[in-house]
Amino acid sequence: MANTQTGCVRRESSGAQWLTTIASLLVGSGFLALWFWLLPSWFGFRVASAPSWRWIAAVPSALGFAVAIRCMWDFGHTGRGTPAPFAPPQRLVVVGFYRYVRNPMYLGFFTGWIGLWIVFGHANWSVIAGAAAAVYGTTLFVRLYEEPHLRKIFGADYDEYCQHVRRWLPRWHAWEQRTTGLTAVR
Repeated sequence: MANTQTGCVRRESSGAQWLTTIASLLVGSGFLALWFWLLPSWFGFRVASAPSWRWIAAVPSALGFAVAIRCMWDFGHTGRGTPAPFAPPQRLVVVGFYRYVRNPMYLGFFTGWIGLWIVFGHANWSVIAGAAAAVYGTTLFVRLYEEPHLRKIFGADYDEYCQHVRRWLPRWHAWEQRTTGLTAVR
């Protein structure tokens, strides 16, 4: 593991790397399971009531959740941490989908839930307002907590990353880090 303050590089065992990867997947899966337990009743999802044409939205839904799960893997395997704020990644994660957009896990979850909403949901104004509030709250959380925290921890590496990779709109081509920053990983 690299340390930008001292310039030291310390090797971690592959066992520790696997433990953080498994922890990240468990935390992320627990979070995902919680939402699968809560949101269907909140959104009024009914499996039997979905018209057959709506099932086409299952494809982007599955892809969105697959992106989120891959990002959980990257948090553990590359970042040596979890998506949970109490056990965050120890290394800046700029691999996989993070080379295209800074928040692919959120985008994956949003895409997955929008797909499920299309398949099973019953749109009404209160649900739409709730979904809009969740998106707005996530945006505020990212801007007011996550980004300043990452900037404080990873400094210039994170600033360079932000200059080249947008927050919500994916790039067409993967970003390749050109500097020799110690905390970032390819």
